[in-house]
Amino acid sequence: MTTEKTDPNAPARTDKPVAWDERSTLTNHLDYARRTAWEKCAGVSAEHAAAAPLPGSPLMSLWGLISHLRWVEHWWFDVMFLGREDEGPWTDEDPDREMRVVDGVSMDALIAEYAAKCVEWDALVARTDLDALAVRPLRDGRQPTLRWVLMHLVEEISRHNGHLDILRELADGTTGD
Repeated sequence: MTTEKTDPNAPARTDKPVAWDERSTLTNHLDYARRTAWEKCAGVSAEHAAAAPLPGSPLMSLWGLISHLRWVEHWWFDVMFLGREDEGPWTDEDPDREMRVVDGVSMDALIAEYAAKCVEWDALVARTDLDALAVRPLRDGRQPTLRWVLMHLVEEISRHNGHLDILRELADGTTGD
């Protein structure tokens, strides 16, 4: 993918790939899911971005979910697939720390940082065979392919897009597709 595809200010997102091959379809759906998440948070106030209005879910905010998605991609691409050091904010004492709002980090800044990382991950995907195996194995000992990682991320981001829908509508009444 090109840099402009993962730029949150690029032209409207689309779920139609430029070609119908497997790689184009997978990468397009990943980009579509990412951009959907970003668009659901566009223009939200700082107060609404940080709010966690759902009972029993004190960490589920718009900001927290975008941060979570950013760090989920880090986990799968950088840590699991490439075998790099885990730089995620989570700890044994606070395993959900990536969902805690960081004072002074706006939604726009968070999305821009996430989008910048997506450019790196998209370059990795573009140069890597879909059958390439992750360096680190899953808990069951199997090593996922890049294809599986892409499908998993499409699923993960898309599932959380439903949460973002609900949170945004509760925040300020904004709805969208």
